[in-house]
Amino acid sequence: MSHLLKLIFGRMPIGWLQLSHSKAKLAAAVAGVAFANILVFVQLGILGALNGASVAPYALFNSDIMISSEDTNTLTDGSNLSRQRMFQALGVAGVSDATPLYIATLEWQQPDGGSSNLQSFGIDPDATPFLSAEISEKLDLLRLPNTLLIDESTRGASQDQFNDVSRAKPLDFELNGTAVRAVDLIKVGGGFTADGTLFTSDQTFLSLFPKRIAGAPNHILVKVADGISIDVVVERLRKVLPGDSVIVRSVEDAAAADLKYQTTERPTGVIFGFGVLIGVLVGIVIVYQVLATDVSDHLKEYATFKAMGYDHSFFLGIVFEEALILAVFGFIPGVILASLLYLGLSNATGLPVEMGLARAVMVFFGTLIACSISGAIATRRLAGADPADLF
Repeated sequence: MSHLLKLIFGRMPIGWLQLSHSKAKLAAAVAGVAFANILVFVQLGILGALNGASVAPYALFNSDIMISSEDTNTLTDGSNLSRQRMFQALGVAGVSDATPLYIATLEWQQPDGGSSNLQSFGIDPDATPFLSAEISEKLDLLRLPNTLLIDESTRGASQDQFNDVSRAKPLDFELNGTAVRAVDLIKVGGGFTADGTLFTSDQTFLSLFPKRIAGAPNHILVKVADGISIDVVVERLRKVLPGDSVIVRSVEDAAAADLKYQTTERPTGVIFGFGVLIGVLVGIVIVYQVLATDVSDHLKEYATFKAMGYDHSFFLGIVFEEALILAVFGFIPGVILASLLYLGLSNATGLPVEMGLARAVMVFFGTLIACSISGAIATRRLAGADPADLF
């Protein structure tokens, strides 16, 4: 190790020799950095799962524009719209088609006594152009009353129930007092607001929610004619539709606004964001304590170097060397243990908690920066010290 570091730094690896002199202190320091890394990774993982779960439903649609109520913050909140807005949109140049979308949540009672909340989407069975390929190819199955597509990754449901579900072998159960039949499966997964997803026709949706009416959908999905800019049509729709009661956005902008709201305004996103900050601060404090103690323990040696004419940059180099070593040595077990925790969280909750390369690289460089900041602070005592006062 010493030989490798000597090749990297072009000098004797004084920082490594000081750290490795006490194996117990080195192990404790590495454990502290690893703990801070794990804390940051877990917070980022949960925050990433929140972000992923927030925007995942938008991938179910193949729409260009979404018209929503003025008080809508996410896909599933906000007031209902008047279906009249769809007919107004169809009269705007550049709009090729439009369809209403109905959304609500149902509780599915499981045979074992538990329950699963299903985010339910109701849409016209003829609206295949508005949906992803996976769903649109199965939408024709929903023409029969009380039929639906159900999420095979529904949290809290026994996977045995979904074995070989098809039109020939449907899954029969009850929702909201109505006997329904799942005639095929989709794969979406649970999120923070629901355990799974189901798709059904607009008419079946209204029978499952008798208080809802066809004239009051949650959103209007709009398709733009080929060769026409989505932004141009958005502006045309905004001029026609009342801005005090509706929002007109591209689906991409709606998803981005949903994500921003979830992470900056809802308590869950804010809490996990602060958790990341706390993890960084914990890492800085741990590394600072290790390096400051090391500087204090070797003041006389540093004083000797200073008396020999070495400037402050030399001492910074030694401490930064130690900070780099702690960052690398702490990151390796941190990322391994965090990956195992991600796997456990994903299996236990069904949330998309995954260790991506970009996240690992970001945390690694963040660890380097945090350790460097700690090193810079730890050497402040040496900056103005007089060698004669250090003996």
